[in-house]
Amino acid sequence: MEKDYLYMKEAIIQAKKAYAINEVPIGCVIVYEDKIIGRGYNRRNTDKSTLAHAEILAIKEASNYLEDWRLDGCKMYVTLEPCPMCAGAIVQGRLSKIIIGAKNLKSGSAGSIVNILQVDQFNHQVEIISGIMEQECAALLKQFFSELRNKEKR
Repeated sequence: MEKDYLYMKEAIIQAKKAYAINEVPIGCVIVYEDKIIGRGYNRRNTDKSTLAHAEILAIKEASNYLEDWRLDGCKMYVTLEPCPMCAGAIVQGRLSKIIIGAKNLKSGSAGSIVNILQVDQFNHQVEIISGIMEQECAALLKQFFSELRNKEKR
């Protein structure tokens, strides 16, 4: 459990990178054998790509590191519950476990709205742990959107 906090702090560092470039602050790291092998932060606007979510970028980096699309034995730490696209990629990548900071009440696909990660009919299910550093993860998002609303009012 102590390592979960350590790695979630690393995901928050990634989220702050997104914040710094005016992206929604979502960050992600992927850990294999107690080593971070993938990092990502939201870059949708910067890259002008629907696919530039933190989880997708971290999966790509981890796959490059392992030289395999299968990420068996890997754990993902993400500051916000994944959307349907990312949840699907997590299942397809065969990650073993996901550790989530804040819930995503708009498109959460690890239990808030749907649970794509644990569909019995799929050939792979992902273990889910939620609420690790939830307040810190949620506060970063709240601050970002509060500042965004204030900018729009001006």
